[in-house]
Amino acid sequence: MKSLRTITCLLAAVLLGNTTASAAKPLKIYILAGQSNMEGHAHVRVIDYLGEDPISAPLLKAMKNSDGSYRKTPNTYISYLTGENGRLNTPNREVVGQLEIGFGNQGGRNYDEPGEKIGPELAFGITMQQELDQPILIIKTAWGGQSLHTDYRSPSSGPYVPSADDIERGRFDTAEKQQELEAKTGLRYRQMIEHVEHVLGDIKRVVPGYDPAQGYELAGFVWFQGFNDMVGRNVYPSLPADSDKNQYAKYSEWMANFIRDVRKDLKAPKLPFVIGVLGVGGPLETTEERYRKQRGQFRAAMAAPALMPEFKGNVFAVETAPFWDMKLDAIDKKRDKLRQKSYLLRTKNKDHENADGKMSPEDQRNFLKEYEKTLFTQEDLDLETRAKSNAGYHYLGSAKTYSLIGQAFAEALLP
Repeated sequence: MKSLRTITCLLAAVLLGNTTASAAKPLKIYILAGQSNMEGHAHVRVIDYLGEDPISAPLLKAMKNSDGSYRKTPNTYISYLTGENGRLNTPNREVVGQLEIGFGNQGGRNYDEPGEKIGPELAFGITMQQELDQPILIIKTAWGGQSLHTDYRSPSSGPYVPSADDIERGRFDTAEKQQELEAKTGLRYRQMIEHVEHVLGDIKRVVPGYDPAQGYELAGFVWFQGFNDMVGRNVYPSLPADSDKNQYAKYSEWMANFIRDVRKDLKAPKLPFVIGVLGVGGPLETTEERYRKQRGQFRAAMAAPALMPEFKGNVFAVETAPFWDMKLDAIDKKRDKLRQKSYLLRTKNKDHENADGKMSPEDQRNFLKEYEKTLFTQEDLDLETRAKSNAGYHYLGSAKTYSLIGQAFAEALLP
């Protein structure tokens, strides 16, 4: 009888185990791709600034333990492919683990220690996990200084066609230059797709508890690009000042092709897609007049595919300008004035203090120290120290801004 009871208990345990495995929720997989702002350039030293705003404070609480140490996001994993130490001219390197700080830009990274940068991925994963409460995997591929028109150019957009400006300047006028262009065109797109397929081929390598019986779902794709397309003057045509055409119309075409090709290559025809619309500089109404038209047109071109009938309901444009930190913006504009003054002194500008060239380098440094005191309050300097860690084109390296952006991306993909 004892043997019969033992066998019965073992059988029950096996059946219970099978029931639990079959009932496990499928792994939700999200792909994050793009350029430097998808990498993320916020240093963790400015992360506590999130706690000063009731809107972002809950995110900070989810990033840290009660003792102040950084927290790993439960049941959420990431595989991140980028250049070794964040550089373009090095082989790519994958960083994997449970989601926490350190999966932003890898520049200067000591791989034996936790990373020190974050991007949108951290708040994205936290938001998804809080809402879905099931296994999540983020596959991130991002390289700074890249473009959609060349580096991420997808197959349907064909080869890069030299523009009139390219031809005039002889950018690709030799066989060697043409070969370099061909090799570069679409390279990041191909590496992105290859990496996603590599991870999907052995998910347990990245998600230790993954059981193939639970399966997975490609649940969303987020594209968040940097600055390079907007300033690609040799790619996008210059138009007359009174033209009502969008200078960046080609971007919309290439972005739509990118979405179609990603879905085709990953065999996910309805893969939900988020386009993170570049918001550097903040809302257009607060942008300097000289930049307003350019930024407005580029943002419209980025968002345009979401309005196409074929993408209705599964492609979403998320504006990131609302998350631009206006307090840091005011401080950065003062920094611009200081940099400009330094340049004018060095170049002996005729309308400024060193017009006669008599100021020595030390004189100039002393002058700038005094000039800085007229620009910045102590409150400015304190805020800059605790909230800003990079340049304007990287959203001022604000962990708060990147986190609110990541949260918004997740919310756009949630049911």
